[in-house]
Amino acid sequence: MVHWNMGDRDKPGHDVYIFVDIPVWTNRAMMFTKKLREPVMRGEITCSVRIWQRPHVKEGGTYPLGPGHIRVTAIREISLKDITPELARRGGFAGVVDLLKTAKHGPGERVYLVEFEYEGAPSAPRPSSAPRARRRSGAR
Repeated sequence: MVHWNMGDRDKPGHDVYIFVDIPVWTNRAMMFTKKLREPVMRGEITCSVRIWQRPHVKEGGTYPLGPGHIRVTAIREISLKDITPELARRGGFAGVVDLLKTAKHGPGERVYLVEFEYEGAPSAPRPSSAPRARRRSGAR
């Protein structure tokens, strides 16, 4: 709840109370570099290696991305030795060095493998491809 005093507190009706519902996922925990966003939204990338001090996401949590969101399906702590060229490619990187340059940003030393799926926003109904019935002139 946010409260603002809009004037003299002794007079009724001058205080304004606003109730704000802030979603849990506004912590922006699953950020992706610009080059990875589109492949994630197309479902081509379904995992990410993160180097954090502690987990920033939870299994089952949803985090906004584009018109939809990421749903974390699993998170587990791994070691640096577990990061293989194949895992780097699954995460959208050319190799392990490329992945580590992006994943290591900050004081974190614990390595996490985050598995997820992208759930897009519901699409608008598409116009029917069936031919339309023609109206006769003058008919309503």
